[in-house]
Amino acid sequence: MPVVDLEIRSREPYAAGQEFGETGAYEKIDGLATFAVDPANEANRLIVDLDLAPKDSDANVRLRSDFSLLIPQAKDRGNGRLLSVLVNRGRKLTGRLNRAPAQPLDAPGDGFLFRRGWSVLSLGWQWDVLRDSTLLGFDPPPVLENGLPVSGQNIVEIRPNYRESTFVLANRVHQPYPAARLDDPEAALIVRDYEDGEATSIPRDQWRFARETADGTILPSREHVYMESGFEPGKCYYLTYQAEAAKVVGTSLLAFRDIATFLRNPSDVSPGFERVFGFGISQTGRMLRHFLHLGLNLDQTRQQAYDGLLVHVAGGRRGEFNHRFAQPSVQPTAGFGHLFPFADDEAIDPFSEKKDGLLKRQREIGGMPKVFYTNTSAEYWRGDGALAHTDASGESDLEDPPETRTYHFAGTQHVAGALPQVDRNLTEGSRGRYGFNLIDYTPLLRSALVNLDLWVSDGVEPPASKHPRLADGTLVSPQETLEIMRRLPGLETPDPDRLWRLREVDLGPGANLGIGRYPVKEGRAYPVLIPAVNDDGNELGGIRLPDLSVPVATHAGWNLRHPETGAPEQIISMMGFTNFFPATSEQRERTSDPRQSIAERYPTKAAFLDRVREKALRLAAERYIADEDVEVLVGDSSARYDAAVKAPEPAPAGRS
Repeated sequence: MPVVDLEIRSREPYAAGQEFGETGAYEKIDGLATFAVDPANEANRLIVDLDLAPKDSDANVRLRSDFSLLIPQAKDRGNGRLLSVLVNRGRKLTGRLNRAPAQPLDAPGDGFLFRRGWSVLSLGWQWDVLRDSTLLGFDPPPVLENGLPVSGQNIVEIRPNYRESTFVLANRVHQPYPAARLDDPEAALIVRDYEDGEATSIPRDQWRFARETADGTILPSREHVYMESGFEPGKCYYLTYQAEAAKVVGTSLLAFRDIATFLRNPSDVSPGFERVFGFGISQTGRMLRHFLHLGLNLDQTRQQAYDGLLVHVAGGRRGEFNHRFAQPSVQPTAGFGHLFPFADDEAIDPFSEKKDGLLKRQREIGGMPKVFYTNTSAEYWRGDGALAHTDASGESDLEDPPETRTYHFAGTQHVAGALPQVDRNLTEGSRGRYGFNLIDYTPLLRSALVNLDLWVSDGVEPPASKHPRLADGTLVSPQETLEIMRRLPGLETPDPDRLWRLREVDLGPGANLGIGRYPVKEGRAYPVLIPAVNDDGNELGGIRLPDLSVPVATHAGWNLRHPETGAPEQIISMMGFTNFFPATSEQRERTSDPRQSIAERYPTKAAFLDRVREKALRLAAERYIADEDVEVLVGDSSARYDAAVKAPEPAPAGRS
């Protein structure tokens, strides 16, 4: 077995011994798994630089992952299913499906998973996580040539929200690849007004590899970049430099594969699971797409790892998960994660004329799991959401493959929303011009898991894919939707010429070996298509929760950057907004709001909630939500109705 050691660091009752229905209490097992993989095995051959990793006495390569396993104390009370969760930047995601608060990261919430007997594994896989007591990390092997660490070109994107002089050489707050030399003569820093804008070089004497300390001292540092004048908020900076200490980043994909086949068998920590499902959100959803594209769902013995995958908010991209000097957190920077293909079935890239499909290799070698893709509106506004289900020229819809389903959660943002409404993303350090989107789409996400299990385990066909389409006019150009959105009083809209988009990418002559040349050469743009909206500004395609079918507000998957963070004409990453309807007809007239007021739509709150319950029951009948979540939707709608009728009047047009 590839898992050669399982170090148990702690074993204790979960959630202070709380009982979850018939399943009872759970146990929490934390530890470190050590893997040994054979670089000569065909199942591993697409992992970049695996042949350059140090070998043990058996000619295998070693790697280690933090893990946390939640399992029923009475093993026979479980449902035989394991949900293997790729943690997001080290953070556990268990609470997302349980409607739990943000902290602690594995809080039980309403116990949705545990009442159904699921066991949940949280697996560390990201090498650059700054580990602490809550974040799970991964130890990949180094890349060595002649016994020495390998150096090479790397790129770091810096997108400030506030003027700062020092940034770490990493995406967000992660471990960096150090600069090989403080005086690197080939290092270059460029700046753009927006992601797709013209690049301007910043002279080398205006910046250096250094950091500013709290007392204002400037110290040389191979892990930081310093510019005395400061990095300007809203601008996009790209630093290319010679980095050192490359790692075999792609081995994390093997850890995710091999932990699944290991836990299928009985052991000290596992009863032996009948079915194993993988789950990833955002960054880790993109990793699951990468996993499929490489055809990694068969292990070294050709045993299938995962029966089903739930891929959430990944859009049409992959990521930096399997190349030299990969930074797994990177999302917007053009590179390996932006390459064709975007859709499941084999098709032709209109630019390169290359023929490929996301599932091509996995289908050819076998071991194809069932897959659900779930996305929010934010992935469409990011420029890549529609590419997952249209041809790459943007001219036609694609038919659903037999092994997958695609669901769009209409009118939502990347992360499920909640009251009270805020405009700051503390995790990203960003601020929106408008209050963030309030829709909590969790009922749709957890019903997707239930339906995926029924499909895998019992052969029950899931609900049909539901997403915006070109054929019925629910998938359109950004300009068409923005034309309607501009009618809302006090609402500024993004510059359509500065929206994010994917372009053809040239990574240089070493790209086939996983070695990139930076900055990449970008060419022609793939089309950007987004959901169409009605006169209220609410989306027409996809699965529409009562927030859209019985609305008290306009809910969007985009928001603008706040002026204090720079570039206010551009969208803010991942976030949307909620803009309440006027409460009364008088308020509507005063603000020149074209949308009918709440009082004109619903004679009483009770009448409103009756309509909400009717729509929720219909969603349950169609199996897009669980029966128990009907009242969850009614409760959410009730709270948003109260917030809407108490909301202040919108500002006059042109102001925020």
